[in-house]
Amino acid sequence: MDELYESSGTVNSWLERLGVRFGIYKNGQFKEQLFPYDSIPRVISASEYKELEKGLIQRTDALNRFIYDVYHDKKIIKDGVIPPEFVYSSKGYMPEAEGVTPPMNIYSHISGIDLVQAKDGSWVILEDNLRIPSGASYPMIARQVMRKVHPSIFHDTKILDNRDYGQLL
Repeated sequence: MDELYESSGTVNSWLERLGVRFGIYKNGQFKEQLFPYDSIPRVISASEYKELEKGLIQRTDALNRFIYDVYHDKKIIKDGVIPPEFVYSSKGYMPEAEGVTPPMNIYSHISGIDLVQAKDGSWVILEDNLRIPSGASYPMIARQVMRKVHPSIFHDTKILDNRDYGQLL
């Protein structure tokens, strides 16, 4: 574990050299910053991961159903759950998509659901990113760098391989 901790600087230097950045809005201004990487892994057991996976699948299904409803029946608006101006003034709303149904009703093929673990061990969702969820690229590039910095980790431990991510999509 000490070796991992000591290599954080090396990994972050690689990420900086590769231009791994993300943008945030703070006080109405867009700022770009380096993606911070923590070399110490957060191990999630298989059983906990399966539970999270079930919830994330359920959430993604609900988000796709929400988008379907917005562009078709509009029950969520008619029932007063969401004010119409919230939907129609959104930058992401596309009037030209009214009545359009993609194959299998999947509007969001990649859902970037920001998940953090609270101090009590529970999991909390910070936000859903359905526009251009770039978060998938961060673990891919981080693992690629870690394979160069610490190749033994991937031989000596049971880490799920993410190199086929593109094909899985």
